Amino acid sequence: MSLVRLRTLEVRGVRSPVYEAGPEASDEAVVCLHGNPGSSRDYADLVEQLGESVRVVAPDMPGYGKADRPRDFSYTVEAYADHLQGLLEQLKVRRAHLALHDMGGLWGLCWAAAHGDRVRSLILFNMGVLPGYTYHKFARLWRTPLLGELSYAITTRRMFKRMLNADNPRQLPEAFLDRMYDDSDRGMQRAVLAHYRATSDPAGISVRYASVLAPRRLPALVIWGSGDAYVPVRYAQRQNEWFDAEVHELPGIGHYPMIEEPDVVRKLVSEFVSRQFSA
Repeated sequence: MSLVRLRTLEVRGVRSPVYEAGPEASDEAVVCLHGNPGSSRDYADLVEQLGESVRVVAPDMPGYGKADRPRDFSYTVEAYADHLQGLLEQLKVRRAHLALHDMGGLWGLCWAAAHGDRVRSLILFNMGVLPGYTYHKFARLWRTPLLGELSYAITTRRMFKRMLNADNPRQLPEAFLDRMYDDSDRGMQRAVLAHYRATSDPAGISVRYASVLAPRRLPALVIWGSGDAYVPVRYAQRQNEWFDAEVHELPGIGHYPMIEEPDVVRKLVSEFVSRQFSA
């Protein structure tokens, strides 16, 4: 079992807790970015597992987990990529293997497009390049003024759990759902609404940044739950249009493969990461 370390870093006055494991002096790391609603703890198993052999870092990004939720942060994709750059500079990570989930996929692709010489590979969890994609029902609600605020105001813990489980092929762990709900305070809710309202075209954003990376044919491990109600599995195989992708579609799994099928995910990711670090 690897020793997991926690530190809190600050980028332009915005603090982010960062969990990491593995050789601290290494300038090469697996960098795990969560989505919405999520946090670095979505990757807890992978941080511990991968940290036995390589360096791995997982931050809470602004507005999520235990990170700051400043009102004056812009909550754009570019702002998140800039925050990530600040974190990696302080962590002295020069070569990154990006593990991306949900909206973290847009943040990571944005950063990678601007720092192409530093990204080595991609691990894509139910996220990637999404040509023609349109937002799911919750995202459309969050993008609508007043309705987004109202939806948060009336959502109880029980409702939150029921809604996520209703959209998933299997029941999500209670502890996982409780953690997400507990993190969703007013500051996080404000951040989510601001982020989705500032991000009108996820399809165009993903294609634009991936097109910058495409000539490199980066190695990519694609793990996608076939029952994802928010980002359809039909996009899994399409990642080969931009990357040298190894695609695994997991039957009966929804939007959170690392939570729903941790043993399978650990095996796939460990094998992929081992190949990338030895290349």
